[in-house]
Amino acid sequence: MPYMLFSGDLFWEFMGQFNNQTLETLKKLCRIDSTPEEDADILQSFSRILSYVSQLDEIDTEGVAPCNFVLQAMMKNLMREDIVKDLLPREQFLNNAPDQIGGMIRTPPVMKAP
Repeated sequence: MPYMLFSGDLFWEFMGQFNNQTLETLKKLCRIDSTPEEDADILQSFSRILSYVSQLDEIDTEGVAPCNFVLQAMMKNLMREDIVKDLLPREQFLNNAPDQIGGMIRTPPVMKAP
């Protein structure tokens, strides 16, 4: 998994040590403030989640190729064919613009002059 800092046994060894100190470190990194009651809830929730995820260790993945995209088979180029049509008249086009100057659309400056 690309977002995991750890992989395999090291990940589970780290997560098996998930305690108040680990929670405090995560809270500091994420800039989260919580009460002691909320901390207890978070620790209990993490415990349930890790217990559920640990069931994945029971699955035999020998010979299974890694899957980078879950919906890879469904990904297609869904672009339509280009069809040449008449252009919108300039006056009608400029009527849709919020601001114009000299027959062109005026936009706010992106960079200020030095």
